[in-house]
Amino acid sequence: MNGRALIVGGGIAGLAAARGLLRAGWEVDVRERLSEPPDIGGALGMWSTALEALDRLGLVDEVRAVGCAPTGALIAASDGRTLARLDSRGPSALLVSRSTLLRILVAALPADTVRWNTPVTAEEIGRATGADGFDVVIGADGINGTVRRTVFPGAPASRPLGTIAYRGAVPGHVDAFSETWGNGRIFGITPMDGERTNWYASLNADLLRGRDPDEDPVTLLRDLYGDWHPGVARVLAGLPGTAIDRRVLHDLPVLPSYVYGPHALIGDSAHAMAPHLGRGACESLVDAAALAEALSLGPTVADGLRRYDRLCRRSAGRIVRASRVMNRVAMVSRLTGVRDGVLRTAGTLMR
Repeated sequence: MNGRALIVGGGIAGLAAARGLLRAGWEVDVRERLSEPPDIGGALGMWSTALEALDRLGLVDEVRAVGCAPTGALIAASDGRTLARLDSRGPSALLVSRSTLLRILVAALPADTVRWNTPVTAEEIGRATGADGFDVVIGADGINGTVRRTVFPGAPASRPLGTIAYRGAVPGHVDAFSETWGNGRIFGITPMDGERTNWYASLNADLLRGRDPDEDPVTLLRDLYGDWHPGVARVLAGLPGTAIDRRVLHDLPVLPSYVYGPHALIGDSAHAMAPHLGRGACESLVDAAALAEALSLGPTVADGLRRYDRLCRRSAGRIVRASRVMNRVAMVSRLTGVRDGVLRTAGTLMR
């Protein structure tokens, strides 16, 4: 079937869902409170499920053309010792910058599909499937989105992970992915494009207790990571003058359903997760492709939404739980020697 869809949120999930529904013959109206796609930097890992979703959306070739694949991957200790080297025979992610992926998604839509600088109120959501004539309303507006708060009764609030994250990009290029684990903190370095290196840092919020929350992030990161191995030191040296994104991390408890009446949640609105498995953007693309296909194949909107919920909710919930566990493991401030020993053993077994 086809119909009219209101998509609240113009991020990765919302834009991808719009692309899928338009290809299926739906009329689509995307509304985004920002005036343009956010340019917050950072590289995203496109795992096989995300690439399959992009293929179903007709965009995988564009993403492959601008993405890059790491030549290797390892987890290291702060002094540079290798704790685990990931098996090169296993699956790997294609890395693409967030801003580039958003540009590809926007370019794949007719110019009037997205209404930028147009927030949606609870009142508008309430009448969307009535007086406004939409057949379905899709919440793609993030972890504290209006659709989730307005429509889904008893939806639990987001949970703090006790972690502060920083991310950005510096000039220069690396070929391999690395993540360095220390006492209550990690530092990741990945390829991004031919000219910049993507980096991210996550740390236990307790490490910032007593510090000024407005402290210059360059000074803070150099203080916390300045004595780590040369790979980290090179990134720290390139930080001045670059944009640094800071955020307090939260995730969402698993919902009993992503669907309520003619409303559906996708992406972070449905299953915001800790970033430690690198799967957030992937699951947003999977949601978008699955929802578009389910709505196009189902005889009614209700049937299509039930199919989407059945296809995506349980698998995304498992990834939310696994990401939360990985956050706890990575952020420990005690028994790090035991943790690192387990990693070394696991790394040996994978070779």
